[in-house]
Amino acid sequence: MIDEAGGICGFVESVEALEDIYGEPGTASLVKEVDHIIAPYAAFIEASPFVALATSGPEGLDCSPRGDEPGFVRVHDERTLLMPDRRGNNRIDSLRNIVRDGRVALLFLVPGSGTTLRVNGRARLSVDPGLCDSFAVGGKAPRSVIVVHVETVYFQCARAIQRSRLWDAASQAAASGLPTPGDILGALTSGKIDGAKYDREWPERAAATMW
Repeated sequence: MIDEAGGICGFVESVEALEDIYGEPGTASLVKEVDHIIAPYAAFIEASPFVALATSGPEGLDCSPRGDEPGFVRVHDERTLLMPDRRGNNRIDSLRNIVRDGRVALLFLVPGSGTTLRVNGRARLSVDPGLCDSFAVGGKAPRSVIVVHVETVYFQCARAIQRSRLWDAASQAAASGLPTPGDILGALTSGKIDGAKYDREWPERAAATMW
């Protein structure tokens, strides 16, 4: 409800109140969670070309998209995942957080599948040359590998994907009308960054620095 001043009200202030609203989870919602990677969960990870990586640090929270060829996140064993840190913008927000607070959460997606996979655990960064080289693409190794010790794994049902029509080609047409990165940079810098030039040069720059 919105009050007369336009503010939000009706906040939930306790876990007990929250549980009264939502009730008990179903049996399937509980038994799907395990503390290690079972074979069906491994198959999902190995098919996934995209994962959202959430981290926490002194400055707050961060959620970063990570993508590569399917299986780029490697199942090392039933309690360990390995993820190469491919080239990006060098902000290293997620990596800073991992060094100071190892807690991580991952959300795996597979195009066309409504099911997502969630992994929670603790991560460390390895710069071991042999490990980094094992993830090389085109002779280019990542500068580090994120090593995740798995604590919980479970699948998420397809409702969110179905409601959003995420994989529906018709719903993706809306993206064509969005501001480009160049538009955003131009607006933020009052035109000091030439947005059209940025957009024009980005594909070539990205191709040269993909890995």
